[in-house]
Amino acid sequence: MREKVRQRLESLRKEMEKEGVDFYLISSSDFHHSEYVHDHFKVRQYFSGFTGSNGTLVVGRDMAGLWTDGRYFVQAGKELEGTGITLFPMLEEGVPDIPQFLYENMQEGQTLGFDGRTVSCREGRRLEKKLAARKASVRFTLDLAERVWRDRPPLPCHEVSVLPVDISGRSAGDKVREVREGLQKAGADYLLLSRLDDLMWLLNIRGGDVSYNPVALCYGFLSPDRVYLFLQSGAVTKALEEHAEGNGVVIRGYHEIWDFLEHYAYSGRVLLDEGSISYALFQTVAGQTGYVNGSSPTELLKAVKNQTELAQMEEVYLRDSVQLIKFIYWLKQNIGKQEITEVSAAACLDGLRRGAEGFLDLSFPTICAYGENAAMMHYQALPESCKRLEPRGMLLVDSGGQYIGGTTDVTRTIVLGEISEEMKMHFTRTAVGLLQLSHARFLYGCTGRNLDILARQPLWEMGVDYKCGTGHGIGYMLNVHEGPQNIRWRYFPGAEEAVLRAGMVVSNEPGVYREGCYGIRTENIMAVREEEKNGDGQFMGFHTLTYVPIDREAIDTAYMQPIDVERLNGYHREVYRRTEKYLIEEERKWLSEVTAPLPCHLRQVPSSFGSQAGTGKKV
Repeated sequence: MREKVRQRLESLRKEMEKEGVDFYLISSSDFHHSEYVHDHFKVRQYFSGFTGSNGTLVVGRDMAGLWTDGRYFVQAGKELEGTGITLFPMLEEGVPDIPQFLYENMQEGQTLGFDGRTVSCREGRRLEKKLAARKASVRFTLDLAERVWRDRPPLPCHEVSVLPVDISGRSAGDKVREVREGLQKAGADYLLLSRLDDLMWLLNIRGGDVSYNPVALCYGFLSPDRVYLFLQSGAVTKALEEHAEGNGVVIRGYHEIWDFLEHYAYSGRVLLDEGSISYALFQTVAGQTGYVNGSSPTELLKAVKNQTELAQMEEVYLRDSVQLIKFIYWLKQNIGKQEITEVSAAACLDGLRRGAEGFLDLSFPTICAYGENAAMMHYQALPESCKRLEPRGMLLVDSGGQYIGGTTDVTRTIVLGEISEEMKMHFTRTAVGLLQLSHARFLYGCTGRNLDILARQPLWEMGVDYKCGTGHGIGYMLNVHEGPQNIRWRYFPGAEEAVLRAGMVVSNEPGVYREGCYGIRTENIMAVREEEKNGDGQFMGFHTLTYVPIDREAIDTAYMQPIDVERLNGYHREVYRRTEKYLIEEERKWLSEVTAPLPCHLRQVPSSFGSQAGTGKKV
């Protein structure tokens, strides 16, 4: 693969030379900035060999660099080795971002090229502004991959289905009316949408064009009296046509969006989100009429689940939790007795989920990482290189499913045998952080940045951190990652912070990652709810949806306060109460044992947790 990458880069540089392009930028995105993209859009992976979901490749005449975030530092370092591509770890001290790097390395009169359909408007404008100061230019209409990637897969196209109201909770017509009200408040007359999950939510439809996300490739345009849906002809069914007609939706061809935007008779301003609309779409609209930059009303409306959605998700998470409990029981009973690999373990769990009521698909590829592989947050095991599981150490499993009635995501780190004192310490403090955040009470108006410290504090006290957010929004039969809500400490200039509202669903997933040694992550999903309201304001809290035991074999109460032990025991009581009736006798007996109350035997722990960080002492 490394030699192939080098050859592909050289072929790309020849095309750059033909076009007079000095640097060429390749994003990870499709035309809609989806998190998971179809193989047709995996251009960055094709030219770099890096398989992570997030990263940007910059290719110059005599250099190549890849920028990615902290989830992928370890993985990218391994996959880029020998390709001639330099890793630029984003947000690390001394590492320039892409606009700054290009500003420092491009000369006056040089040209940056990219496919503007796959670069966000915000990023495209940043590049344009930065390079203008360097007197360098931008060309955003170049899809050079089309010339090099000879066997590039075609665009995906699958039939679209319609969700009944008893699943969606609201009609498409009601949603459209509320979105139009939001448009008026934003001072706009039209809405241009390219986020696929927003369009699926708005029109109560689902598709199959993006792996793990039930969405269809499409664009949307709302006028005061029409909704235009730009969709591939092969995706249109009779049921969709009837649904569209009944809700004032006009269906057009997918590629007609460009001509439509150029020739539409505008009589007002268009609302678009510079963070999600492509640079090419922005340039098309800005050349025709005025616009308002802002989040689409669909984003917040979609994030706040209605009562039907919340009730469905409650049931789905219970069924999903039962499957993971069955998997953990199977793993604990068979480790060391039969050959189990990362791949076969993941296949076992996936098979259990497929047998659950209402299962449609996985919500992302199951991450099953043993030993040091778990230090790579988004590691993907392959049959030819996966590890064999042994009765020692820990296995990290991050997985989820798409069901009729919900999207799930859950992570557990499972003890397979002997582990070190350090691993126990880190596992316990991770659990304490999860429990602290689960029990948070906060005033309405707080965002995830106000709460992130609750999950990190037990680790920060040891001088330990994890290079990712603590929580993300969860879709409803949609993307496993959605916004605008999140839980993270880092402030991003210009980025809006979403107030946590009742009905929002978020993940809670602190962890510890020791490169070359092990990884720990424990993840539950929680729904935001209203609690007490008094003269001090409306207090809020979380309701946990995930009910899977946290492995007590890695818990050491020496690293817990009595309240932490009480919270863990309370959680385990609920795990058993909610799930025991769905298990067979031997599974139920095992679950009763692993959720039994822990005694709180406090002993003296060194005042500096950090001094323990590298002991590796066995217990």
